[in-house]
Amino acid sequence: MISALNLDSFPAQLRALVIGASGGIGAAFVRALRNASTQYHVEELHRHSVPLIDFSDEQTIQRAAQHLAAHGPFHLIINATGILHSNDLMPEKKLSDLQYDQLKTVFEINTFGPALVMRHFAPLLDSQRGVMVMLSAKVGSIEDNRLGGWYSYRASKAALNMLVKTAAIELKRSQKNTVLLALHPGTVQTGLSQPFRGGSAARQADEAVVDMLNVINQKMPEQSGNFYTYGDEQLPW
Repeated sequence: MISALNLDSFPAQLRALVIGASGGIGAAFVRALRNASTQYHVEELHRHSVPLIDFSDEQTIQRAAQHLAAHGPFHLIINATGILHSNDLMPEKKLSDLQYDQLKTVFEINTFGPALVMRHFAPLLDSQRGVMVMLSAKVGSIEDNRLGGWYSYRASKAALNMLVKTAAIELKRSQKNTVLLALHPGTVQTGLSQPFRGGSAARQADEAVVDMLNVINQKMPEQSGNFYTYGDEQLPW
Protein backbone atom coordinates (compact mmCIF):
# COMPACT_ATOMS: atom_id res chain seq x y z
CA MET A 1 0.00 0.00 0.00
CA ILE A 2 1.38 3.38 -1.01
CA SER A 3 1.68 5.86 1.85
CA ALA A 4 0.16 9.32 1.69
CA LEU A 5 2.56 11.85 0.23
CA ASN A 6 3.42 14.85 2.41
CA LEU A 7 5.51 17.72 1.03
CA ASP A 8 4.34 20.42 3.42
CA SER A 9 7.85 21.71 4.11
CA PHE A 10 8.04 22.91 0.50
CA PRO A 11 6.24 25.90 -1.06
CA ALA A 12 2.81 25.38 -2.62
CA GLN A 13 4.34 26.20 -6.02
CA LEU A 14 7.19 23.74 -5.75
CA ARG A 15 9.75 23.74 -8.56
CA ALA A 16 11.45 20.36 -8.90
CA LEU A 17 13.99 18.77 -11.21
CA VAL A 18 14.51 15.02 -11.66
CA ILE A 19 17.77 13.92 -13.32
CA GLY A 20 17.67 10.41 -14.72
CA ALA A 21 13.95 10.72 -15.33
CA SER A 22 13.86 7.99 -17.99
CA GLY A 23 14.78 5.28 -15.47
CA GLY A 24 12.31 3.35 -13.34
CA ILE A 25 12.83 5.34 -10.14
CA GLY A 26 13.35 8.67 -11.88
CA ALA A 27 10.13 8.31 -13.87
CA ALA A 28 8.28 7.40 -10.67
CA PHE A 29 9.58 10.57 -8.99
CA VAL A 30 8.24 12.62 -11.90
CA ARG A 31 4.83 10.92 -11.69
CA ALA A 32 4.55 11.35 -7.94
CA LEU A 33 5.44 15.03 -8.03
CA ARG A 34 3.18 15.85 -10.96
CA ASN A 35 0.27 13.96 -9.41
CA ALA A 36 0.76 15.64 -6.04
CA SER A 37 -0.32 19.11 -7.15
CA THR A 38 -1.23 20.94 -10.32
CA GLN A 39 0.77 23.87 -8.93
CA TYR A 40 4.04 21.93 -8.96
CA HIS A 41 6.43 22.57 -11.83
CA VAL A 42 8.53 19.51 -12.59
CA GLU A 43 11.43 19.46 -15.03
CA GLU A 44 13.08 16.25 -16.16
CA LEU A 45 16.49 15.46 -17.62
CA HIS A 46 17.88 12.29 -19.19
CA ARG A 47 19.98 11.23 -22.17
CA HIS A 48 17.17 11.91 -24.65
CA SER A 49 15.62 15.03 -23.11
CA VAL A 50 15.97 18.55 -24.49
CA PRO A 51 18.43 19.60 -23.27
CA LEU A 52 19.98 16.19 -22.76
CA ILE A 53 22.28 15.14 -19.95
CA ASP A 54 24.82 12.36 -20.41
CA PHE A 55 27.32 11.55 -17.69
CA SER A 56 29.83 10.36 -20.27
CA ASP A 57 29.97 13.93 -21.61
CA GLU A 58 30.81 16.58 -19.02
CA GLN A 59 29.73 19.43 -21.28
CA THR A 60 26.11 18.20 -21.37
CA ILE A 61 25.90 18.56 -17.57
CA GLN A 62 27.07 22.16 -17.68
CA ARG A 63 24.87 23.05 -20.65
CA ALA A 64 21.79 21.49 -19.04
CA ALA A 65 22.36 23.51 -15.87
CA GLN A 66 22.80 26.71 -17.86
CA HIS A 67 19.58 26.03 -19.77
CA LEU A 68 17.52 25.21 -16.68
CA ALA A 69 18.75 28.21 -14.69
CA ALA A 70 15.95 30.20 -16.32
CA HIS A 71 13.37 27.72 -14.93
CA GLY A 72 14.61 27.95 -11.34
CA PRO A 73 15.40 28.44 -8.63
CA PHE A 74 14.50 24.87 -7.71
CA HIS A 75 13.24 23.77 -4.33
CA LEU A 76 14.04 20.11 -5.01
CA ILE A 77 16.63 18.48 -7.28
CA ILE A 78 16.83 14.68 -7.36
CA ASN A 79 19.57 12.72 -9.09
CA ALA A 80 18.10 9.28 -9.76
CA THR A 81 20.79 7.96 -12.09
CA GLY A 82 22.81 4.84 -11.43
CA ILE A 83 24.29 1.66 -12.88
CA LEU A 84 24.78 -1.75 -11.32
CA HIS A 85 24.91 -3.86 -14.48
CA SER A 86 24.36 -3.66 -18.21
CA ASN A 87 24.48 -5.96 -21.23
CA ASP A 88 28.26 -5.74 -21.02
CA LEU A 89 28.96 -5.90 -17.30
CA MET A 90 27.81 -7.56 -14.10
CA PRO A 91 28.85 -6.84 -10.48
CA GLU A 92 32.23 -8.35 -9.65
CA LYS A 93 32.16 -11.20 -7.13
CA LYS A 94 35.93 -11.41 -6.56
CA LEU A 95 39.14 -9.43 -7.09
CA SER A 96 40.01 -11.42 -10.20
CA ASP A 97 36.85 -10.08 -11.86
CA LEU A 98 38.03 -6.46 -11.69
CA GLN A 99 38.53 -4.74 -15.03
CA TYR A 100 39.59 -1.16 -15.69
CA ASP A 101 36.87 -0.45 -18.27
CA GLN A 102 34.10 -1.65 -15.95
CA LEU A 103 35.43 0.38 -13.03
CA LYS A 104 35.61 3.45 -15.27
CA THR A 105 32.05 2.99 -16.56
CA VAL A 106 30.51 2.44 -13.13
CA PHE A 107 32.34 5.38 -11.54
CA GLU A 108 31.47 7.63 -14.48
CA ILE A 109 27.74 7.09 -13.93
CA ASN A 110 27.57 6.59 -10.17
CA THR A 111 30.21 9.07 -9.01
CA PHE A 112 31.72 11.43 -11.59
CA GLY A 113 28.41 12.49 -13.15
CA PRO A 114 26.67 13.11 -9.82
CA ALA A 115 29.72 15.07 -8.61
CA LEU A 116 29.38 17.42 -11.56
CA VAL A 117 25.63 17.63 -11.00
CA MET A 118 26.41 18.95 -7.53
CA ARG A 119 28.89 21.42 -8.98
CA HIS A 120 26.65 22.82 -11.71
CA PHE A 121 23.17 22.44 -10.22
CA ALA A 122 23.68 23.39 -6.55
CA PRO A 123 23.69 27.10 -7.51
CA LEU A 124 20.20 26.59 -8.97
CA LEU A 125 18.70 25.71 -5.56
CA ASP A 126 16.29 28.13 -3.92
CA SER A 127 17.97 30.19 -1.21
CA GLN A 128 15.17 29.63 1.34
CA ARG A 129 14.22 25.98 0.78
CA GLY A 130 16.54 24.03 -1.48
CA VAL A 131 17.07 20.26 -1.24
CA MET A 132 19.37 18.20 -3.46
CA VAL A 133 19.16 14.42 -3.22
CA MET A 134 21.64 11.89 -4.57
CA LEU A 135 20.33 8.34 -4.79
CA SER A 136 23.00 6.17 -3.20
CA ALA A 137 22.87 2.59 -1.91
CA LYS A 138 23.23 0.87 1.43
CA VAL A 139 25.96 -1.33 -0.04
CA GLY A 140 28.03 1.85 -0.34
CA SER A 141 28.32 1.95 3.45
CA ILE A 142 31.84 0.84 4.38
CA GLU A 143 30.83 0.06 7.96
CA ASP A 144 27.85 -2.02 6.83
CA ASN A 145 29.83 -4.12 4.33
CA ARG A 146 29.69 -7.68 5.66
CA LEU A 147 29.40 -9.76 2.49
CA GLY A 148 32.01 -8.25 0.16
CA GLY A 149 31.71 -8.46 -3.61
CA TRP A 150 30.17 -5.91 -5.98
CA TYR A 151 33.48 -4.04 -5.95
CA SER A 152 32.90 -1.20 -8.40
CA TYR A 153 29.29 -0.57 -7.39
CA ARG A 154 30.09 -0.49 -3.67
CA ALA A 155 33.16 1.70 -4.18
CA SER A 156 31.39 4.12 -6.54
CA LYS A 157 28.56 4.64 -4.06
CA ALA A 158 30.99 5.03 -1.14
CA ALA A 159 32.80 7.69 -3.16
CA LEU A 160 29.49 9.39 -3.95
CA ASN A 161 28.68 9.45 -0.23
CA MET A 162 32.00 11.19 0.49
CA LEU A 163 31.26 13.77 -2.20
CA VAL A 164 27.84 14.44 -0.66
CA LYS A 165 29.31 14.85 2.81
CA THR A 166 32.11 17.13 1.59
CA ALA A 167 29.85 19.30 -0.56
CA ALA A 168 27.35 19.64 2.28
CA ILE A 169 30.08 21.10 4.52
CA GLU A 170 30.93 23.71 1.88
CA LEU A 171 27.30 24.56 1.13
CA LYS A 172 26.58 25.17 4.81
CA ARG A 173 28.91 28.14 4.50
CA SER A 174 27.78 29.50 1.14
CA GLN A 175 24.11 28.38 0.95
CA LYS A 176 23.06 28.04 4.57
CA ASN A 177 19.52 26.80 3.86
CA THR A 178 20.57 24.09 1.42
CA VAL A 179 20.01 20.43 2.30
CA LEU A 180 22.17 17.84 0.53
CA LEU A 181 21.34 14.19 1.14
CA ALA A 182 22.42 10.68 0.14
CA LEU A 183 19.36 8.44 0.02
CA HIS A 184 19.04 4.65 -0.21
CA PRO A 185 15.86 3.66 -2.10
CA GLY A 186 15.83 0.01 -1.05
CA THR A 187 15.27 -2.78 -3.57
CA VAL A 188 12.86 -1.50 -6.19
CA GLN A 189 11.29 -3.25 -9.16
CA THR A 190 13.41 -1.71 -11.91
CA GLY A 191 15.84 -2.97 -14.51
CA LEU A 192 18.67 -2.39 -12.04
CA SER A 193 17.44 -5.01 -9.55
CA GLN A 194 15.71 -7.43 -11.93
CA PRO A 195 18.56 -9.96 -12.45
CA PHE A 196 19.32 -10.38 -8.76
CA ARG A 197 17.98 -12.48 -5.92
CA GLY A 198 15.34 -10.48 -4.10
CA GLY A 199 14.44 -8.46 -7.17
CA SER A 200 11.13 -10.28 -7.54
CA ALA A 201 10.24 -9.35 -3.94
CA ALA A 202 11.15 -5.70 -4.44
CA ARG A 203 8.73 -2.85 -3.94
CA GLN A 204 7.01 -0.99 -6.75
CA ALA A 205 8.82 2.19 -7.80
CA ASP A 206 5.76 4.35 -7.09
CA GLU A 207 5.66 3.10 -3.50
CA ALA A 208 9.40 3.60 -3.03
CA VAL A 209 9.43 7.21 -4.26
CA VAL A 210 6.56 8.25 -2.00
CA ASP A 211 8.49 6.86 0.98
CA MET A 212 11.60 8.73 -0.14
CA LEU A 213 9.76 11.99 -0.74
CA ASN A 214 8.27 11.77 2.75
CA VAL A 215 11.79 11.38 4.17
CA ILE A 216 13.06 14.28 2.07
CA ASN A 217 10.20 16.46 3.28
CA GLN A 218 11.41 16.14 6.88
CA LYS A 219 15.04 17.06 6.28
CA MET A 220 16.27 20.52 7.26
CA PRO A 221 19.72 22.16 6.99
CA GLU A 222 20.89 20.58 10.26
CA GLN A 223 20.53 17.14 8.59
CA SER A 224 22.45 18.14 5.46
CA GLY A 225 25.29 15.81 4.55
CA ASN A 226 23.71 12.69 6.01
CA PHE A 227 22.86 9.28 4.53
CA TYR A 228 19.31 7.92 4.98
CA THR A 229 17.16 4.99 3.92
CA TYR A 230 13.68 5.26 2.42
CA GLY A 231 12.46 4.33 5.93
CA ASP A 232 14.27 7.32 7.48
CA GLU A 233 17.02 5.28 9.12
CA GLN A 234 20.35 7.11 9.19
CA LEU A 235 23.01 4.86 7.71
CA PRO A 236 26.69 4.72 8.76
CA TRP A 237 29.27 5.82 6.24
